[in-house]
Amino acid sequence: MLHKLALRNVFRQRVRSAITLAAIVFGVTGLILSGGFVQDIFVQLGEAIIQSETGHVQVFREDFREKGNRQPDRYLIEDPAPIAARIASSPQIRDVSSRLSFSGLLNNGKRDLAIIGEGIEPEKEARLGSFLKMLSGRPLSDADAFGMIVGQGVAQSLALKVGDQATLLVNTAGGALNTVDVEIVGIFQSFSREFDARAVRVPLSTAQELLATAGANQLVVTLHRTRDTDDALATIQAQLAGSGLEAYSWKQLSDFYEKTLQLYDRQFGVLQVIILVMVLLSVANTVNMSAFERLGEFGTLQALGNRQRDIFRLILLENTFLGLIGGTLGAIIGIGLALAISAIGIPMPPPPSANTGYTAMIRLDTANVATAFLIGVLATALAAIFPARRVSRTELVEALRQRT
Repeated sequence: MLHKLALRNVFRQRVRSAITLAAIVFGVTGLILSGGFVQDIFVQLGEAIIQSETGHVQVFREDFREKGNRQPDRYLIEDPAPIAARIASSPQIRDVSSRLSFSGLLNNGKRDLAIIGEGIEPEKEARLGSFLKMLSGRPLSDADAFGMIVGQGVAQSLALKVGDQATLLVNTAGGALNTVDVEIVGIFQSFSREFDARAVRVPLSTAQELLATAGANQLVVTLHRTRDTDDALATIQAQLAGSGLEAYSWKQLSDFYEKTLQLYDRQFGVLQVIILVMVLLSVANTVNMSAFERLGEFGTLQALGNRQRDIFRLILLENTFLGLIGGTLGAIIGIGLALAISAIGIPMPPPPSANTGYTAMIRLDTANVATAFLIGVLATALAAIFPARRVSRTELVEALRQRT
């Protein structure tokens, strides 16, 4: 009986219901759009880091992360091919490539620049590095015995262009100096400005010859699907147990991503609280006005035998129905707007320490939509509790007096 009466009252009080619904719909839609936007930032930033720098998982010798940047030659995987083949046997894994890190000087015939270099397997890295943008020239290929690609910052510092010759000077694993003449075949731009300011890449065979070693510092694992990263990491760590090697996921390797994630999580949490408070205050004000305007109606219901708790339940049910209707409308409108905005795209400037902007979208996530819907319903129900208690405790005589 109360359910039917509550639902009828929702549609009878059209103006009040419309005002309340507008607040709920606005709140739910805002949460869906803002949550989807933040989620897209996480996904696109993660993919940029994976595809331009880290891969999904990296394998290296113990302590390489802490000390390997200063002395990479002391943390070599002596025979990487069998380990790479064993890791690649998992169906989740697309490629396992080797990288050999080195540091040294790059000379353009006039001056030197300190660089951080990598020897890579070009064809495998090409499948990984879709976020590496070639500004001029072309990517490395397996046929480039003495080719090199350089970051945009390196090219600007040394005034290098495609086709120029340069000399690379490094210390070998044994401590001797070694040089090699290389040809600049391409200039790239990655996600990170700092990376581009010092980075150069040569074929793995060239780096091994330069450093007089057959080893590699890192094995870079790429997966078919990013969401399989945790499972693949656990499998690889089990395979490497007791070998003196360790594996880390791309999230563990990227402090920038984790800090950005924490920042946006806090900001979105504050936004959720603001929208919740906004809906609470708006709905509470409307419910409070409506409830006291209807005191005579509630007095009549009590005179007909309804108890105070029935009045309380009636007001609460009315607003729960409003919350359900508003939450549903907000979810439908939010999903529709998300699809429309995503179809157009949102041009975004480069994030801090990044080179390039990107096109954002509103990513629809079941958990985000469900959370927004529940916040709309719960906020509406909670906003009705205080007015419902006050009205339900009004004396019958006082309530009936409001009809005159």
